[in-house]
Amino acid sequence: MLVRDHAFFASMFLTVLADQILLFLVPLVIFQITGNVAWSGLAFFFETLPRYLTFPVAGILCDRISPIRLLQTSRLLRAVACLAGIGGQLAFGGVWWLIGLSAVAGVFTTQGMLALEMVLVRAFADERFEKVASYGQLASQMGVVTGPLVAAYLMAVWPWEAVVVVATGLFILSDITFRLWPGQNRMDDTPPAELRHPVADLGHALRLVWTLPGLTRAILQAAGVNLIIGATLATAAAMMTGFFAQSEQVYAWLQVGGALATLGVLTLTAHVSLGLGTLGRTAYIVICLGTVLTGLGAHPLVYAAGFLLIAGFDKMFNIYVRTLRKEIIPAAEFGKTTGVIICLNNLSQPLAGLIVALFAAGDDARGVLLALAATMAVLGILTFSRRPIST
Repeated sequence: MLVRDHAFFASMFLTVLADQILLFLVPLVIFQITGNVAWSGLAFFFETLPRYLTFPVAGILCDRISPIRLLQTSRLLRAVACLAGIGGQLAFGGVWWLIGLSAVAGVFTTQGMLALEMVLVRAFADERFEKVASYGQLASQMGVVTGPLVAAYLMAVWPWEAVVVVATGLFILSDITFRLWPGQNRMDDTPPAELRHPVADLGHALRLVWTLPGLTRAILQAAGVNLIIGATLATAAAMMTGFFAQSEQVYAWLQVGGALATLGVLTLTAHVSLGLGTLGRTAYIVICLGTVLTGLGAHPLVYAAGFLLIAGFDKMFNIYVRTLRKEIIPAAEFGKTTGVIICLNNLSQPLAGLIVALFAAGDDARGVLLALAATMAVLGILTFSRRPIST
């Protein structure tokens, strides 16, 4: 069945390509202007906090509105946000327009991510979910591979505003491609959940998170991983182009290397059947090790090795968490509960940006990275040392 879904996965690729162009621009432009990694961390905080706080609302909408419609709308609104940001920058100037458009686009990315999760669960119900998720991640990683290179080499000849125009066109093209996918009629008719006031929906989702077995431990584990992901995203541009004095193109190739490492890990995950507990533990330990390497800061190649481990095994951990959610959460409650879980999972990302802003010095974030690696290790010991969540 998966081979007949080229338009679906191509649309995922184009969407992620556009998102990655925006994600590449923000920390690099901020650091170029300020020369201080603390400002990159602060920008990352303001950029990511709104998108993760939006997840519970996005989850409630996914239980009430067609995820197909939400997915299409999120792409078009991201294109609108890009155009509005460029217009504001041209009219008033200032780099905060870049941060603002990235934050607004991030909110719509949240809705698109959760709607996509609903589509994967419902339209591919007859497939092994680990396999479907791996193919989806592979399509996404192709965008992650090319996004930094496209952005870096376009920025070498164009101002960042022109590169954002390219991202706008990619969002529109991804929506056109998605409309060619014939699998939309495979969406099952899952009975809607009991309609409640949105606040009651949120409270019900929080109760499910607390009472469904295994979810609280998984949230703590994901928070530990996302603490590292946030710190890495907030500091990588400054560490490579500042502390290690490498070029923007070298930084772009580092991003590509991370994406290629992810492709290798995802290919392994798609074709090798591992127990769910083994999958989660392996990814968690390797990410922690990678953070230690980035925090040592002994040499650019040591940093790069740690970065590749973090980037590659983050997606393996992502598959572990997504599979766990699918097994535990009732279908009728999936959207709202998943929205709350993702919000709780990812609040540590903007927290990491704030920590970087408060404690990093100049272009050196090594001490912060090592401290966060220790925090992640403690969370892992506390949660993985208990009886496995699933097998």
